[in-house]
Amino acid sequence: MAKPPQFVTDENGVRVAVVLDIEEYEKLLEELEDREAIREYEEAKASGEIPIPLEQALAEIRRTRK
Repeated sequence: MAKPPQFVTDENGVRVAVVLDIEEYEKLLEELEDREAIREYEEAKASGEIPIPLEQALAEIRRTRK
């Protein structure tokens, strides 16, 4: 079970930072990365571009790097 977060406050008692267990931090990062991947997928799908096979895309990348 994750510990509740601890807050760092300024001289006025306003929360300015949070302290998390490393496990909770890593879990949050993973969830954020997953959401970003979903957003990018949805954005690409909505673009209307025609997808190309991975091998073709890699070949085009290699060609442009030369």
